[in-house]
Amino acid sequence: MTTDKIIPAALALMLSATVLSAQDAIRIASPNKVTVLDPIVSAAGGNIEAYGQLYARLLRKGADGALESGLAESWEVSEDGLTYTFEMRDAKFSDGSPITAEDAAFSLTRVAKDEKSAYPAGFAPIKEVTAVDEDTLQITLEHASAPMLSNLEIFNAGIVSKDDVEERGEEGAFASDPVASGPYMVKEWKPNDRITLTANPHYWREGLPKIQTVELIEVSDDNARATMAMAGEIDVNRSVPWAQVEEVNNSDGVSVALEPSTVLYLVLPNHDKAPFDNLNVRKAAAMALDRAAITDAVTLGNAEVANSTFSNALNFHDASLQPPAYDPAAARKLLEEEGLVGTEITMMITPTFEQLATLLKAQWDAVGFKTTVERVDAGLWWSNMAKGEYQVTVNWYYNETEDPDLAVRWALCDTCGSQSYYTNYHNEELNKLTDEALRERDETKRAALYSKIQQISLEELAQIPLYYAPFSIAYADRVKGLTLTPALQWTLEDAELTAK
Repeated sequence: MTTDKIIPAALALMLSATVLSAQDAIRIASPNKVTVLDPIVSAAGGNIEAYGQLYARLLRKGADGALESGLAESWEVSEDGLTYTFEMRDAKFSDGSPITAEDAAFSLTRVAKDEKSAYPAGFAPIKEVTAVDEDTLQITLEHASAPMLSNLEIFNAGIVSKDDVEERGEEGAFASDPVASGPYMVKEWKPNDRITLTANPHYWREGLPKIQTVELIEVSDDNARATMAMAGEIDVNRSVPWAQVEEVNNSDGVSVALEPSTVLYLVLPNHDKAPFDNLNVRKAAAMALDRAAITDAVTLGNAEVANSTFSNALNFHDASLQPPAYDPAAARKLLEEEGLVGTEITMMITPTFEQLATLLKAQWDAVGFKTTVERVDAGLWWSNMAKGEYQVTVNWYYNETEDPDLAVRWALCDTCGSQSYYTNYHNEELNKLTDEALRERDETKRAALYSKIQQISLEELAQIPLYYAPFSIAYADRVKGLTLTPALQWTLEDAELTAK
């Protein structure tokens, strides 16, 4: 063989190696920021997505949505539902140290009991978490909790290294390079830009993850993310605005997937402020809205009109229920009967909801309201909500699991911590049903309880449900096996990249 043939062959081999190396990295652009690496101190979307890669949990969701073993190889629940016993598998942290029951007890106690825990609601029934021995963990509850096992898959239930946290302190352990138990560990973190993750060589699922490097890139501008996706500069666009879905789908090498979510968009009336303290006014506001037309206009037909105060992705969602039907004449009559035609209302919104607010205002004004739109930033919006300083607003929320308990506690139960999503809606029967449904372990009985909760909250219009929105995510064609679960967890450990 002559040297002039050897050199091109060598170059071809080098180029091939370069291409293969490039395919070891996946780039995910998101409007969400990673701001903190301690899994208990934040429930913000960007942090949740990172936590899912850094910290494995006792249990995990399989491809069929069923709970499977995670760091816990097996588990048993006592007959009275108060004691959960887990046998830990032989697994290691990213530094090579063993993951023990003591680490799990330490981690779950932080979530349930630490005053810094941002979202302890799913673990409120926990009385004590103890390591029986190195491999056996026991969780003791104050009372039965039907969703306890599914709650152990929530983002903040990830297992951290007790030794590392005690050695470096919480600030040091989670500052930039936490010891990981999940499929990935931090390679480099540039706050307000990106966090780069690399495969954890000690991850318990042998042969996974398949992708060596993950870049979670922060790009707040919707148009910029869309352009990057269509140009091949990123592999995944976390959130594609509805107006850009068709354009992205018409581009080569990338397409938008509409994936199931528990996201529910809804109108939030303040039940402590006139005129929305009046049920007939809330009914008028609901009947004034052509929710199907609103859904189509805002999401361009990509979402489903909501029928309940529950997401349709939740267990025990009752598809037979409906809020008051669109009937502007009946809405006007209700306002006339109350002597409230011409009533001035102020709708507080953040810039994200400009289009939706325009549609709501037009339809409310058409039946006799006089609507003013008050525009505030997100920080002031949350502040005003928490203080009850608003009349009506619009927003969304999602649930961390497919069990409805946490959703009910957030949005409908006023004694559960957030004053019914800060609407100040109160119904004593609903509060009692919430607690009863939490403790009820019979699925049929739980379904009946949650149906009743939905009926009550619809009849009283705790909120006005608008639409169920799927996740709209753009994927490059070379990305296979990656989805975002309804709980905001990327299935990165099972994903892979193919040749372009």
